[in-house]
Amino acid sequence: MKISKAALFEGLPPVYPDSLLSEIQRRVKESQRKVVVLDDDPTGTQTVRDITVVTRWDVPSLTNVLREKDEVVYILTNSRSFLPAEVERMNREIARNLKEASATTGRPFVLVSRSDSTLRGHFPLETDVLMDELGGGFDGVLVIPFFEEGGRFTINDIHYVQEGDFLVPAAETEYAKDATFGYHTSNLKEWVSEKCGGRISPSQVASVSLETLRRGGPQAAQAQLAQLREAQVCVVNAASYRDMEAFVLGLLDAEASGKRFVYRTAASFVRVRGGMGAFPLLTAADFDFGDSRSGGLIVAGSYIRKSTDQIAALQALPEVVSLEVSVPRLLDERSCSEEIAQVVEGADRIVADGKVALIYTSRQLVSGSDAASSLKIGQVVSQSLVKIVRQLTVKPAWVIAKGGITSSDVATKGLDIALARVLGQILPGVPVWRAGEGSRWPGMVYVVFPGNVGGPDSIAQVVKLFTAAAQSASSG
Repeated sequence: MKISKAALFEGLPPVYPDSLLSEIQRRVKESQRKVVVLDDDPTGTQTVRDITVVTRWDVPSLTNVLREKDEVVYILTNSRSFLPAEVERMNREIARNLKEASATTGRPFVLVSRSDSTLRGHFPLETDVLMDELGGGFDGVLVIPFFEEGGRFTINDIHYVQEGDFLVPAAETEYAKDATFGYHTSNLKEWVSEKCGGRISPSQVASVSLETLRRGGPQAAQAQLAQLREAQVCVVNAASYRDMEAFVLGLLDAEASGKRFVYRTAASFVRVRGGMGAFPLLTAADFDFGDSRSGGLIVAGSYIRKSTDQIAALQALPEVVSLEVSVPRLLDERSCSEEIAQVVEGADRIVADGKVALIYTSRQLVSGSDAASSLKIGQVVSQSLVKIVRQLTVKPAWVIAKGGITSSDVATKGLDIALARVLGQILPGVPVWRAGEGSRWPGMVYVVFPGNVGGPDSIAQVVKLFTAAAQSASSG
């Protein structure tokens, strides 16, 4: 079912002719509404820069971030790695605390429930809980998985994943076979119905088409949003950032007239809703590793084929030394501690020698008998990777974490990052953080490398860039 991207795009209406970003920026500043992004894993910062990420959501922390002048803040929940009961609890807690922080600061907010561009995550649980905890009265739930940087496009309500020069319907990719969040349809109206257990029929799901956005622009988008009532789910088609601009300006107009929405989106929407334009990728000149003689650290927990290919490319680099972590040994209480200790010893030695330690889980996926048991296995593996990072005694010059759950747990539990600043992206869709004060290694450069992003050589490219930056610093 692969479709030529060029052929499909050629048949679409021309994009809306005018740039709308400056008007969006003006409206965002005027509204004073903080765009609060609840990120179900840390990869959602893949389209933004110069904004804060927090991993705690107590009232004082949220009060502080609402007082910041930035239009956008990310709250890392990592909810994709939890069972539904815990997901509901944390979303209720965040919503309650946000209401209190907003009342204290006088700063209103809108909520983005940011999730996976390949449709994995706790939907509709999270949006349902947020709307309930915030008192109801929402007109619509906007589903927008468009993510240009990762090649995710929604056209005629079908969500596609780019593979090379082709587009593949999402349900025909490996992401749809996820043991916990799998699905069977690429049509987003049908996907919503599937995820809602049939309580919402496809015919009850609204959609904003590319035809609407490209021919009618913001006014047509606003007119459609004005029709939404009683938390109706609405799918938004998009194949370019200009489509997002046309939709967001219409959305701002609708909200200014009193409509209320909660957003379930991928990362590209956040950039536009926050009034951010495009910016260049980070280069070696943007990093200063000082006089550090230590090597780097890579922790890879993602199992998908893309990650396995990237690990193979890393292993071809002369400065990279591999340490495979046996998942079966981690799942066996008799051998788990010994396995962790061996990897820690090896990683400390490699990093101290100025090499790059590549810690990766064995490539044979181990799943449980159902979604809940598979999720628990993933938690055990992630907890073990965290233990390895926590037990390291040698500080790396930089850290790359591969995979959403892995990068979240390594950041929050392995490196104690409660606050970070997003520097930007080192590759399309690959964010870089700088760890804030209070973390285990303040100022540490931390790369959040999504499991479903990049080509075979992508992580290797980042390693080469960091190596060049370190060599430049030492020679300078």
